[in-house]
Amino acid sequence: SLDFSGVQVIMAAMNRYLEKYIQKDLKRKIVLLTGPRQTGKTTLAKMLKENFDYFNYDNAEHRLNLLEKTWDRSKDLVIFDELHKMKNWKSWLKGIYDTETIPPSIIVTGSAKLDAYKKVGDSLAGRFFEFRLHPLDLKEIKTVLGPEDLGGKLDLLLKLGGFPEPYLEGDETYYNRWKRSHLDIILKQDLVDLENMRHITSIETLIQLLKKKVGSPISYRSLAEDLQCSDKTVKRWLTVLETLYVVFKVPPFHRNISRSLLKAPKYYFYDTGQVPDEPGMKLENLVACSLLKEIHFREDCLGEKRGFYYLKNKDGREIDFLITKQEKPALMIEVKWSDAERSPNFSFFEKYLAGVNKIQIVKDLNREKTYPDGTEIRTAQNWLSEISLE
Repeated sequence: SLDFSGVQVIMAAMNRYLEKYIQKDLKRKIVLLTGPRQTGKTTLAKMLKENFDYFNYDNAEHRLNLLEKTWDRSKDLVIFDELHKMKNWKSWLKGIYDTETIPPSIIVTGSAKLDAYKKVGDSLAGRFFEFRLHPLDLKEIKTVLGPEDLGGKLDLLLKLGGFPEPYLEGDETYYNRWKRSHLDIILKQDLVDLENMRHITSIETLIQLLKKKVGSPISYRSLAEDLQCSDKTVKRWLTVLETLYVVFKVPPFHRNISRSLLKAPKYYFYDTGQVPDEPGMKLENLVACSLLKEIHFREDCLGEKRGFYYLKNKDGREIDFLITKQEKPALMIEVKWSDAERSPNFSFFEKYLAGVNKIQIVKDLNREKTYPDGTEIRTAQNWLSEISLE
């Protein structure tokens, strides 16, 4: 465990995985940087250039500066934080981008998905690139903190989640206090911009219900009955929680993609520490977070397209995750805490998805191995530290 000042120093000096890609794009486009609260978006933005001007729309004085458009145009970079809370912010930003003769580089950061505010239209089309910053995963931790004791680093991720401040602090008591205030800020500040204040208690209850269902397909009707509201309301609240980067959805895969929208999705938390203290459930959530982070990285930085699903048939046979490439199934992933024998469900689904790579990720595993058909059994710490979607 480090003291707080030590954590702040490491965070300020940490080269995040998106940095070099954002640096390149700042020269030609507006950069939109989104992600969960306290993943380090503002810290990353301030590291991009030594010479920057910073404005946070939550600050009254800063709001006035923005309305008057009075920032220092001699700076190399202007950072607009939480700008999506401004009415018609996209049109406002477009005006600056189109009319300033030699504009400084511009980065807009926010803890809600900026495309969620659709009422302002698509006035920024062609003028920006978007990046999504995720919490730390084992792959990034290995890069930043070194390859030593990956097992210990993974255990800490499972216990504390991957948000930089509590992870680097490394103290469970500190994390439990941080976790409570982190969710409270989201619910009491961010949520009121998107949802009626009187619904917040129900949404808090929804979050608690989702924690118990991590890794399991959810029933909108069942949740609606528990919360004494309509299916439509539950779906709207879930969309709000996705918009605020509290949870993310993994739908079931079907050849007919439209059918998957009608089937029960699974939900996972961006903060694995929020998941109940059930080892298998925590590990599955952590793997889901790592996969989504890698998918978003490939989409945002490399222009690749991946899909993220799970497999389940009517008889209850299931594979935890399926990754598609160019809309074709590419990789099946099973997550186990200690089962060294390959899942029989691989063989079942392979009848329908021939030639798809198969990997079983195991936390407690004495020996890694492969089967004649190419199925791999890999330790969680090794695979997650070098995660590949091929």
